[in-house]
Amino acid sequence: MSILTRCIGALAAFVLFSTAASAADWPHWRGPNHDGISAEKDLVTSWGESGPKVLWERAIGPSYSSMACVGGRIYTCGTQDDRQVLFCLDAKTGKEIWKQAFGDGYSDGEGDGTRATPTVDDGRVFILGAHGRLVCFDAETGKESWSRKFDNRPSWGYSGSVLVEGDLAIVSAGRADGALLALDKKTGRPVWKHGDAKPGYATPYPFTFNGKRYVCGFMARNAIIVELETGKQVWSMPWETDWHVNAATPIFHDGHLFLASGYNTGCGLYKLSASGDGLSAEEVWRSKILLSKFQTPILYEGKLYTSDQKSLKCVDFQTGERKWRKRRIKHGTIVLADGHLILLTGKGQLQIAKATPEEFDPTAKARILSGRCWTVPVLSSGRLYARDMEKIVCIDMRK
Repeated sequence: MSILTRCIGALAAFVLFSTAASAADWPHWRGPNHDGISAEKDLVTSWGESGPKVLWERAIGPSYSSMACVGGRIYTCGTQDDRQVLFCLDAKTGKEIWKQAFGDGYSDGEGDGTRATPTVDDGRVFILGAHGRLVCFDAETGKESWSRKFDNRPSWGYSGSVLVEGDLAIVSAGRADGALLALDKKTGRPVWKHGDAKPGYATPYPFTFNGKRYVCGFMARNAIIVELETGKQVWSMPWETDWHVNAATPIFHDGHLFLASGYNTGCGLYKLSASGDGLSAEEVWRSKILLSKFQTPILYEGKLYTSDQKSLKCVDFQTGERKWRKRRIKHGTIVLADGHLILLTGKGQLQIAKATPEEFDPTAKARILSGRCWTVPVLSSGRLYARDMEKIVCIDMRK
């Protein structure tokens, strides 16, 4: 075999490995495609009486922060010594690689600690603390690169995660800082800002419509859409909720935008169309069939799956028709992989079932956590990461 042939083979193997590793990453809130769906296959969907295999667990203190998984590392938040702390852990062992405090501790009647999930992009980690401090860290070392502070905290703390699109880091800062604010991700320098609405609790959501990239912000009292490149508003609609809690991430699919809230507000589907140099939205349906206090549904094969503030449900995306409901499974969180719902109930029970509009029939159940479990689990490289208000646990999902 020639040296050239060996080099080409080595390069092909490297590219294949790099692609596979990248495909397993879960770099930000709701995963690579902002939809809560993992591309991983051949996962465990049942286990014996011994339950799932726990690879490790680690106490990190209170936080609602979910996990970002990139390059064999886990990034999430906790609380130590009354400080919000960003942790970088080894994905395989849970061993601490580094940690950085980035703000005073946060506490209210709904639980302590950071609400947002870290965002990892291009060797950087972005986190927005509950009090409004936005920090960019070096993902490798934990060294702080830049930070900014916003003082428009909603009643239960800043909760939306940072959206990174290209060179922009976008946050829902609120008021004079901008309902949506885009910063240069490398320097923290403002690029554009739009509006002065009070912030909600949702993460800014990106989507492409008619070949153009947009960002949807779900604010305290309205939903807005702006152009990604300029921040120019192209659409806005009032969306009033008790306590001004709009927390679930919007969903865009096939020209339609879906919004959902809890507190007796409900949900709606809107068909977008071009209107001059902006957009218009025609209501397709609106109802209280889903009451998403904080849970963002999973859209899979035309059906919405969620465990809202009342029950676990399957609802048709285009019609709003309920397909099934499981009472007493409320305030749960869901990730989907290989056609299966991986549900963590609000009290810490892990359930796995095939995603189908016919029924919810779990093939596996096990209690893996306790107390309040409102954080969505994450799947990366065949390992499921889940947490309660005190610790994170890693479950082996590989066959």
